[in-house]
Amino acid sequence: MSHALHWQKSTFSDGGEGNTCVELAATPTTLHLRESDTPHTQLTTTTAPLTHLIRSLKSGLFRT
Repeated sequence: MSHALHWQKSTFSDGGEGNTCVELAATPTTLHLRESDTPHTQLTTTTAPLTHLIRSLKSGLFRT
C-alpha cells in the first residue's frame, strides 16, 4: 500500500508560490527530492548518502 508523500519546500527557495524550489518528502526508510517545476521526476535516497553529499558540497570538495 502506498501513501501520499508530504512535500516540504526548501528554506532556500524564493519563498513565493512559483516553481523555483527544491522539495523534500520523507518516509521511515527513504528521502524523496524533486524540483517544483518537474514534480514527477524524483530522486530517492537514504539519509547516509545525502548527508555525505551535503557535507562534501559544504566543504568545497567539488569546487574547480
